[in-house]
Amino acid sequence: MRTNITKIFAGMCCVASLFTATSCVEETFPTNAATEDQLRDAGAKGTEALLWAMPAFLNNFNTQGGEAHWDWGYGSIMHIRDVMTADMTVVATSYDWYQSWALNQNIGEAYASTQFLWNYYYQFIQTSNNLLATVDSTTASTNDELGMVGAAHAFRAHAYLEASQMYEFLPNDKIDTINIAGNSVHKLTMPIVREGMAEAEARNNPRATREQMAAFILADLDAAEKLIGNLKIASKTIPHLDVVYGLKARYYMWLGDYENAKKYARLAIDNNTGAVMTREDCLSTTSGFNDPTKWMWASTTQKEDDVVSTGIINWTSWMSPEARYGYSAAGAVSMIDAALYNRIKDTDFRKLMYKAPEGGALAGKEPFIDAEWGAELPEYAAIKFRPNEGNTEEYTVGSSSAFPLMRVEEMYFIEAEAAEHIAPGAGIALLTDFMVANRDSKYAYAAINENAGVEEILFHKRVELWGEGLSFFDYKRLNMSVTRAYEGSNVDPQRMYNTDGRPAWMNFCIVRSEKNNNAALIGFENPDPSGAYKPVE
Repeated sequence: MRTNITKIFAGMCCVASLFTATSCVEETFPTNAATEDQLRDAGAKGTEALLWAMPAFLNNFNTQGGEAHWDWGYGSIMHIRDVMTADMTVVATSYDWYQSWALNQNIGEAYASTQFLWNYYYQFIQTSNNLLATVDSTTASTNDELGMVGAAHAFRAHAYLEASQMYEFLPNDKIDTINIAGNSVHKLTMPIVREGMAEAEARNNPRATREQMAAFILADLDAAEKLIGNLKIASKTIPHLDVVYGLKARYYMWLGDYENAKKYARLAIDNNTGAVMTREDCLSTTSGFNDPTKWMWASTTQKEDDVVSTGIINWTSWMSPEARYGYSAAGAVSMIDAALYNRIKDTDFRKLMYKAPEGGALAGKEPFIDAEWGAELPEYAAIKFRPNEGNTEEYTVGSSSAFPLMRVEEMYFIEAEAAEHIAPGAGIALLTDFMVANRDSKYAYAAINENAGVEEILFHKRVELWGEGLSFFDYKRLNMSVTRAYEGSNVDPQRMYNTDGRPAWMNFCIVRSEKNNNAALIGFENPDPSGAYKPVE
């Protein structure tokens, strides 16, 4: 059944280096030649070109010019975060390009994988800075341009909010906050690079404290909230007011400001441009989790995009084991953690997005695109993300797909968790309302103890957002343990790490080459967590 995979993989060795990254702005204005003045003279059209460079960069392929098959954009970073939690595991094969992050090996400052993450976020930030350096709220000539400026602030806030949480050093169970240079890196995030920043300042730019970064991000979010209502572009690949509210909800959860997190989650819900996905939406074999109209914010790809034309270096290849041409079909299958799966009630339809173990109550009831192919998949394999149109054979169709950046469901869980922190029981009531109406009509909360409400909400959030790159942030901010070694685990023995609270590997390292260009980082590096854990025998 897997004969069509071989041709694509064999061809990749010859052609990987031929692909170059492109974006909408490059097609309209060659950024290596166009000056800010030229773009400014082009008016709203030039500003719009700069705006479209932002969603285009989400699927930018081969940013480092090498042949690493994790270098295909933002979806890859989502996958990196997921394999660092306990929620996702991957069949260990020679095809798994993400094993360094799953194994906690080779993720220090000297590795290409570390370079990819650092470079990607700062290049993403630069797409926003390019627009903001060309036009701002005081120089915009039209309301449309004001809206585009607002969207640029939202994109930049999103990038800094995520990367800051990844690089922020927080206490963990293995590595002290005092690094090898004798300096405390506690709650240090990353350098702030603004539009129009002078080179001298950039070359002596220290890591921002949590407080400094929080102020910078909030200023971006406030600007976005003020201006983005002027935006006339309706595409789900561009953030709108509901997304800005959603980003604020995430922001306040990071800071532990639960009153504001609850407030903005509700504003996102009340203003959302998507909809809670129904059972039919989620389990559809043709449009299950590949339809951006259902979401608040999405990334999409077309058959002309480099990530699609590679055949195997894209979202569908890694996340859709039913696509017969991809990495997942070749063996690197993403699976839900067995303990997480087994805790889901059989009456909760979300359990059908994973292959049931043999003899399980739902075995044979999963809505596979092809039952014969589904029978070959390993137990717990995720079929949540379907190839576009359910096309499992033609990668130009199946990978011309979409993945979610923000769904309104997340906001319901943020609202519930925040409410539970404020007043125990209040969040559980919100969770129950959501679950009964949307996921499991028979849902009822059975309290284990008086403090179990937040954990119950987070459990259902982890189930809901599985594979969407977000659970990492909850693990890190709430000092949650990663538990992979237990009786009945489906995790490869090499990856069976159990931590006592927040894992050290969730404090990302800054790449070594950055210190060569920014002296302020020398002596303030995050310690390398590689190899700090041993598999449980």
